[in-house]
Amino acid sequence: MGWDELAIIIVLAIVIIGPARLPEYAAKLARGIRQMRVMADGAKSSLKEQMGPEFEDINWRQYDPRQYDPRRIVRDALREPIEAAWNPVKDEIDGVRHSAGEIGRTPAGAVAEPAPVVAATPYDDDAT
Repeated sequence: MGWDELAIIIVLAIVIIGPARLPEYAAKLARGIRQMRVMADGAKSSLKEQMGPEFEDINWRQYDPRQYDPRRIVRDALREPIEAAWNPVKDEIDGVRHSAGEIGRTPAGAVAEPAPVVAATPYDDDAT
């Protein structure tokens, strides 16, 4: 937000709110900002208490959303080779590791087991 946009917002506030009530709303805004700052400091101090010494080791800059550029993220994802970008989900069935594409397939010559029969959910006309 630049200075020109801030000036437009101030002019609109003066026109909409009116010069008589503007000091009252400015004081309310200042109180709200102070309360938010106190709440943020309280949350930070309680997090420090709960995490202990590990709190100092956290790199807070990596969680700043302003550092992420969506265009760069998409561009890097499109340039990345498909094999490196997608790793099939591994699942363990009967102690054997299978890729996601193998699950549900039967080996050649093997007979597939029938799917288990699931009982239908009872329907109650009076409940609906």
